[in-house]
Amino acid sequence: MTGIQRTTQKNMMIFSGRAHPSLAEEVTTILGTDLVPTDAYSFANSEIYVRFNESVRGCDAFVIQSHTAPVNEWIMEHLIMVDALKRASAKRITVVLPFYGYARQDKKHRGREPISARLMADLFKTAGADRLMAVDLHTSQIQGFFDGPVDHLMALPILSSYVKKHYGKEELAIVSPDAGRIKVAEQWSQRLGGAPLAFIHKTRDIARPNESVANRVVGEVAGRTCILVDDMIDSGGTICQAADALMKDGASSVVIAATHAIFSGPAVERLANSVAREVVVTNTLPLTAEARALDKITELSIAPLISQAIRAVFEDGSVTSMFDGQA
Repeated sequence: MTGIQRTTQKNMMIFSGRAHPSLAEEVTTILGTDLVPTDAYSFANSEIYVRFNESVRGCDAFVIQSHTAPVNEWIMEHLIMVDALKRASAKRITVVLPFYGYARQDKKHRGREPISARLMADLFKTAGADRLMAVDLHTSQIQGFFDGPVDHLMALPILSSYVKKHYGKEELAIVSPDAGRIKVAEQWSQRLGGAPLAFIHKTRDIARPNESVANRVVGEVAGRTCILVDDMIDSGGTICQAADALMKDGASSVVIAATHAIFSGPAVERLANSVAREVVVTNTLPLTAEARALDKITELSIAPLISQAIRAVFEDGSVTSMFDGQA
């Protein structure tokens, strides 16, 4: 009797939306594969159409899309891609979010407000996602919003290695732009030889987005190169105010390090005119030509980190071990 032959070979397929294709291409180059050819375009009324030009049946699909501006358009394209994969019988769908849209709306500050970060997770689950992979979520609690595995990748090793290489011989202080991110600053301190910590005490009017006031520095920064760390830079107002406060408190210089370079509105101009010595960011979001032209801005690639995580998930390995158990 001839037995039935069954194939157990897994098939990794990488897909990219139109928001930040260069990052996806870099990821596939590192993985030694290619992006799946995809037809994607918008109709005259802005509705989006997506179709994959290869069979995806039974594949382990990784769908990369960074939620840059226009955020809502790229989120919708991302959801449609997941839906198309689900209906085409992909075996497992991992949504790769270098930048998770709506992550700052993770709680209710006042009555009758949405929790949009939770809604995002629900939308991807409904579309057919089995797993999420994101870089530096605004708050770790977002991991609990998705009904399934969530791989929370951290850009800290990439950013801190750069800072250590270029500023490690100087007297450093690690500064959080507010009290809420002290835990992240502590991780930076551990990687930079126990550099002392400080934070900026600030106030924010919840009715006025993208606006805050840096009141005072808490901690000793005089005579030190201050590494001002945050997860994102949006309009740049908060981080530039923080840099000003540090210099007024006697810091010798300020280096800004952030994962997500949103750079909305006047951000690039503010950073260009700021007291910051250097602004170090990653390419989770595409930089504008204006930002790339600014010598003060240094862009590091997040692609090796995402590639390593994708390979670990595909091979059923450990993503947490990539961060010494700190994921």
